[in-house]
Amino acid sequence: MKELSNKFLWGGSIAAHQLEGAWQEGGKGPAIMDFATSGSAAIPREYTKTIEEGRRYPSHEGIDFYHRYKEDIKLFGDMGFKSLRLSVDWSRIYPNGDDAEPNQAGIEFYQQVVDELLKHNIEPIVTLYHFELPMNLVTKYGSWKNRKVVDFYLKYAETMLHALKGKVKYWVTFNEMNHLEPQTEASDMFTYILAGLKYRELEGNKKETLAIIGYHMTLAAVKANQLIRQIDATNQAGCVFGIVPTYPINSDPINVLNAFKEMDRDFYQIDAMCYGEFPKYKMTELEDMGIDIGMTEEDKAAFAEGKLDFIGMNYYMSQVARYEGDTADENALFGGVQNPFIEKSKWGWGIDPIGLRYLLNYTYRRYGLPIIICENGLGAFDEVGPDGIVHDDYRIDFLQKHLRELKKAVVEDKVDCFGYLMWGPIDLVSATTGEMRKRYGFIYVDKQDDGTGDLSRTPKESFYWYKKLIAENGASL
Repeated sequence: MKELSNKFLWGGSIAAHQLEGAWQEGGKGPAIMDFATSGSAAIPREYTKTIEEGRRYPSHEGIDFYHRYKEDIKLFGDMGFKSLRLSVDWSRIYPNGDDAEPNQAGIEFYQQVVDELLKHNIEPIVTLYHFELPMNLVTKYGSWKNRKVVDFYLKYAETMLHALKGKVKYWVTFNEMNHLEPQTEASDMFTYILAGLKYRELEGNKKETLAIIGYHMTLAAVKANQLIRQIDATNQAGCVFGIVPTYPINSDPINVLNAFKEMDRDFYQIDAMCYGEFPKYKMTELEDMGIDIGMTEEDKAAFAEGKLDFIGMNYYMSQVARYEGDTADENALFGGVQNPFIEKSKWGWGIDPIGLRYLLNYTYRRYGLPIIICENGLGAFDEVGPDGIVHDDYRIDFLQKHLRELKKAVVEDKVDCFGYLMWGPIDLVSATTGEMRKRYGFIYVDKQDDGTGDLSRTPKESFYWYKKLIAENGASL
């Protein structure tokens, strides 16, 4: 097998609300994930309206990246990272979201983080919206239901584009906005994570509200794409989507059709950002439901001019579409059922390395744009061994199998995939459960779910495996 390009971006992805901490430092305002309690696989996180005494809010401390970013970035550099995807917390830049002037301390923090990455020859990829919405925009404006939030987002984006001009080339407008529509009790959390709203508390026509929120986010993304290139013509504009390949349980034509429809519903926003217009099929679907998303002629021009330069894909699992005779206890996270042919992680996520190759092929042949895998990883219970090291051979096995399929997609299938960013390269707070014990990292952080731990960082066995893999540019896969 031929090899990957020597420009391939090996690295990892992190998000501000899951590791920064310092939630009331440096002029930061309260954001929606600051009101998310700790939970578990069995007990869902709660999203409180105030900070309640006696409750644990993991984002308040995270893993203290805010004060320890130099130490962490040095460890990434020691692994040989070529790239790190990080998010900017909007509430550090505009604490209320609608402030007249930005918070200079917040800007300077991210400038310093990016400078540290560049010092270690790590290419920064900056996500502008990764579940970090100033709470004031929810309470005062009703979140993304209100079109004014699009303008506030663009003002914030422009601020960061100027602040990091010449230092950041790759920009991501949103992370996983396609998960907005709840399909199961488990995935209902994404209404809050993305927009700070509780699905069960939405008033009026819930489907209409979700459609308008999704439309406003998509519109904000294409308008931001224009800004990204306008401010620096060398910039690359992307958006990240979390796609779950969905298979039929068998070759019964109705099951094949249902699987296609279930998977394809996640692509309408990518269609809107790649084809230069909001999809007619989606408009017709909304019109049939009596939903008016308020599209204007100016919006149509924004879609025509704000197309993507690259697509970011997050891949964790696949699923099987629902079929007649399936059982309720087989539910997968995003509305399908578990695949009987594959094993599951400790958190019930289907482990399917070939699904990554399938997704890369499907997406590349549909759009023909460069793709970067922005998240892929295994949440697991890690135990520190007698020698003080986590021997996570299960993680190495998971990643190695997925990366072999990625390499096949690039080398054999000719997919233009220019990077792989593992989630998350250092242990951090799980967005879905609020746990620390659901660990993904190459680096163990001494922080437990009861709040104990000295926050010290220790490389796991996988740290040295990934370092070797990067050094050889995946030759041994």
